[in-house]
Amino acid sequence: MTEDAEAYLKNIARDIQSVKSMLAEVITYMKDAESEVPEKMRRFIMYMHDIHDVKHLYEELGLAVPDYIMREAERCDDRLRHLLQDLHADTGAFERVRQDMSKREGNRWDWDRQLMGPKHETRNGN
Repeated sequence: MTEDAEAYLKNIARDIQSVKSMLAEVITYMKDAESEVPEKMRRFIMYMHDIHDVKHLYEELGLAVPDYIMREAERCDDRLRHLLQDLHADTGAFERVRQDMSKREGNRWDWDRQLMGPKHETRNGN
């Protein structure tokens, strides 16, 4: 192998190692972010918000919201409830976060499963 080819391969190996290192860092950030809110839920909420915006677009123009938009908003409402039930189930991401929160000091709200309410005041500030 020539010196040029060997130098070229070393540069490629260095670049691949650099990309591998950066990719590992990005994956670490993604997993950390998903430990709080799974990507599936985040994307669904964005879609549901988009449907909400489309509905308001019609209303702002003084037009009747088409039935197919209303049906999709209704489907999203039910699906959101399903996703929340799954995430709050015993093995769901939100349940794991709740368990972690219940162990922490300084919470405004009680996150023990039996309590799940205000610690010091009600939701409306009383």
